[in-house]
Amino acid sequence: MAVPAPLELAAVTKRYGATVAVDAIDLKIPAGTYCCLLGPSGCGKSSTLRMIAGHESVSEGDIVLGAANVTDLPPAQRGTAMMFQSYALFPHLSVLDNVAFPLKMRGIDKAARYAKAQDLLALVAMDRYAARLPAQLSGGQQQRVALARALITEPQILLLDEPLSALDPFLRVRMRAELKRLQRELGITFIHVTHGQEEALALADLMVLMNGGKIEQQGRPRDVFNAPRTEFVARFMGGHNVIRTPGGALGVRTDHLRLTPLDGAERLARVTEVEYQGAWVHVSLTGEDGGDLIALLPEAVFDAAPVTSGDRVGVGWDPAAAQPLA
Repeated sequence: MAVPAPLELAAVTKRYGATVAVDAIDLKIPAGTYCCLLGPSGCGKSSTLRMIAGHESVSEGDIVLGAANVTDLPPAQRGTAMMFQSYALFPHLSVLDNVAFPLKMRGIDKAARYAKAQDLLALVAMDRYAARLPAQLSGGQQQRVALARALITEPQILLLDEPLSALDPFLRVRMRAELKRLQRELGITFIHVTHGQEEALALADLMVLMNGGKIEQQGRPRDVFNAPRTEFVARFMGGHNVIRTPGGALGVRTDHLRLTPLDGAERLARVTEVEYQGAWVHVSLTGEDGGDLIALLPEAVFDAAPVTSGDRVGVGWDPAAAQPLA
């Protein structure tokens, strides 16, 4: 495989007419990082990925891979490879020929490209399916073939556009682990676009959360989840209550919200729903200010002081667990 290289986006902007899809973002991705671009539809994550790939032109700014400014280079000269959401396999070609195809386009002789394709099919545990056509494969198997084909050109960076979205939930979790294993083994940078918070938390070394064409917050997944800086981050990541106070908004994780007796409670709420979720009990509440709250309680804690829909309770939290939000 190619030597991994860092990637830097410097004030990168993408405009479609009067619409600004990506707004002067700065981003540094160290070599060998699994980076997830995360955010709601229309936030600019896919446009950013396509600009890195060279499939969209950059309106302003620079994309630097290693020591080379690749902003204006065609996709084949960038040292990147892209795995598309649809997999885009050729239906009339065998699995082996699909994987070998990029080397055929580079004029590599048949024996050499087949040998390399077989090696990559073995890497993704698809070597015994080499003679099959794509229509004879499951969705997860097609994804593995598309992954092998993207890797055959030995890219410094692999770009993945929502690669798990077409899979059923069970297979999605399995392929998630497979992607992480491959990235570790290969040592190259993966940049993975997703709208799934759980997917990004599980995979990323670096999480980049986008909103309205800008980077809202970036960092290690644990840091972004535990210390959201804005209301948008707290709400999008989930697992947080946004609580209004005289001093501004606070983010309190749902598993840090406590139910307390009414006597002496600083805040009151009414229970609206109780859902048993195994090890946890999910208690939905409406605060006195009308805001929605959630308390995620360990089963034993709930059982020690059970509540039901309609009950009035106090709510509280450890001040150290509250995160100020912009």
